[in-house]
Amino acid sequence: MANSVIPIVDLSPFFRQGDEDGKRKVREVIDETCSRYGFFQIINHGVPLDLMSRAMKLSKNFFESSVEEKMKCSPLPGSPFPAGYNRKPNPSYEFAEFLVMLQPGSNFNVFPANHPQLRAVMEDLFDQFVKIGAILESILSETLGLPPRTLQEFNNERNSDVLTALYYLPATEKEKMGISSHRDVGCITFVLQDEVGGLEVQKDGKWIPVTPKEGALVVNIGIILQVLTNNKYKSPNHRVVRPNGRSRNSFSFFYNVSGGKWVEPLQNFTKQIAEKPKYKGFLYSDYLQKRKENKLKRTSGLEDDLGLSHFSLTV
Repeated sequence: MANSVIPIVDLSPFFRQGDEDGKRKVREVIDETCSRYGFFQIINHGVPLDLMSRAMKLSKNFFESSVEEKMKCSPLPGSPFPAGYNRKPNPSYEFAEFLVMLQPGSNFNVFPANHPQLRAVMEDLFDQFVKIGAILESILSETLGLPPRTLQEFNNERNSDVLTALYYLPATEKEKMGISSHRDVGCITFVLQDEVGGLEVQKDGKWIPVTPKEGALVVNIGIILQVLTNNKYKSPNHRVVRPNGRSRNSFSFFYNVSGGKWVEPLQNFTKQIAEKPKYKGFLYSDYLQKRKENKLKRTSGLEDDLGLSHFSLTV
């Protein structure tokens, strides 16, 4: 299957006045791809290109520093999420290093003293991703036939968003996986990837490369949107395959819901259209706990729902 199935969507109509026809065409493309694949790329999205470039360069410099220096940024005790430097060497199936950031200003954020510009750039990038997240939520509400602020009003707390800088060493003869097949847990994920590639999305049992495009951001529909839309929009399996001969750098921004949010299919996709709900309602924190429990039991790189099936009403 060709890579052309992963569309590149120009969001510029949403940044200028009066282009209603352009907006309509964008919504049509996004609606189709979210219904079929759950993955697309966006350009002219409002995130400054020079900021994206600086973030990638500074992140690369940090990850290429010594292990001793990076370990000085290890997560603080008591952190509700492992903000700071983490490494995931698992010789059985995957390997990645990552620097995790919570909301700007969080006391749990840890940044390298020897890379002072990285903090400011990541904070700016975080704020830019929040802005494009709100814009995309509004677009998705309209593509779903909902009032424009429906998703924003549902996902109205920004205390669980996470920005992660990632680094993957080149593949070896025995180890090629960077991050194994999985689906993202929140509402929307944004990915800024370098030119190396390696990100793949699964469709009909085949793995499709998400070819990097300069200035583009990858958009990935998360499990929460799949539940809210009663499976109208799909949260796809995706993975990162480490490239041969080159390291890979990227950023992922997880536009999340808060742990105390009650999640269930919206009546627009059940009662109002005489469809049975495919999921029972749940607290997002309960889903995360079930996912964690299932992940600890996992012994290979393969991942299924990792907790979502616990709340499924379908056989």
